Amino acid sequence: MSLASALLLFAAGFGLTALVIQYVLVLRHRRERPRALPPGAAWPGISILKPLCGTDDDLETNLKHFAHLDYPGEYEVVLGVKDTRDSAYGVACEAVRRWPGVMRLELQEGAPGLNPKVNQLITLADRARFDLFVISDSNTRVGPGYLEEIAASFADPTVGCVTHPVAGIGERSFGSLLDNLYLTSSAAAGMIGAKRCADQDIVVGKSMALRREDVQALGGFYSVRDVLAEDYVIGQWVTRKLGRRVVVACAPVYNVSLGKSVRAFFQRYLRWSVIHRTAVTPPTYLAQALLNPIPLALLGVLASPTPEAVKVATAVVLGKVLVDLAVFRALRPQSVSWRAAPAVLTKDLLLFVAWWHGAFFRTVDWRGTRLRVGPGTRLLPPRAVVSTVNTTLPPGDEWVAG
Repeated sequence: MSLASALLLFAAGFGLTALVIQYVLVLRHRRERPRALPPGAAWPGISILKPLCGTDDDLETNLKHFAHLDYPGEYEVVLGVKDTRDSAYGVACEAVRRWPGVMRLELQEGAPGLNPKVNQLITLADRARFDLFVISDSNTRVGPGYLEEIAASFADPTVGCVTHPVAGIGERSFGSLLDNLYLTSSAAAGMIGAKRCADQDIVVGKSMALRREDVQALGGFYSVRDVLAEDYVIGQWVTRKLGRRVVVACAPVYNVSLGKSVRAFFQRYLRWSVIHRTAVTPPTYLAQALLNPIPLALLGVLASPTPEAVKVATAVVLGKVLVDLAVFRALRPQSVSWRAAPAVLTKDLLLFVAWWHGAFFRTVDWRGTRLRVGPGTRLLPPRAVVSTVNTTLPPGDEWVAG
């Protein structure tokens, strides 16, 4: 076995070990009881800010889900669209008609920045009735006790942000299975592992709660109008600028992905690779490759196709499949068959290609507008750039998901 092969296989084994530890942390996290409101404390009013852009998978059902949350206090769902030409506008109007006591619709005022989701949040926060904001993406659903856990967390004045792990559900196509596997087994598990193992905060905008006063202290959502990963940046600012804590809720939120194509999955994560690279330091981005050990193991075999190398690589592949599917089962209510194993292999190989893309490219094509992404995921105005891989987002993937 060559030195290169040995190093690649060692890196793959190290990464698999880290993923096993991460799985144990996920199980421990799920066993914890949600926080409870202190005796005698009143349930705060909550404004759920829900920007819409296009018609996500099963959008009508997603909105219906938020119309019937079992929260003891008052809450509202403030829907936002950019303008009446958006295909989500009619769905939002129908939701307001059906549930007028819970939902209302606000049209975006102006376009102060390059991040379209933040442009909507600026308007929605200004129109919200209550002082506890919950930012919620339009393709999500939540379980019982969702708002109660958020409210109980903010009873602690040292808490500045509450976010949730994201589990993917509803897959009917192979592309959506890839998407849901990544969100659950990689993104959600990594979020929990980073918090519990290294006290590192990864805030995901699919579900992010903040006090109005803290948002204002950070300069409002206007301060991140030109940031692609506004959720991650806000999470960092909560601790660094406000000196408050980020809490990762016990229960996940559920991202609904039904019929995504493999191409759409790949395009989405090409864009996410640019987010990850520009949000973290080069050593951190390099280390992230260890958490995708299957490609490393396969490269180790190619470098030296000896029987020993094949045995180690086979063990890594089987171990990674088992860990991914175990996390998938642990974080979501929907069962998964072992026949999903080929999807793990496909996902990891495509993500490895996307990882290399993020290492070298800094440009995304966002709904027909080409934008450069600078350090800290700051968006820069369009300019003439060299040809790059097209990362145009398919409908339903317009928003950053951390």
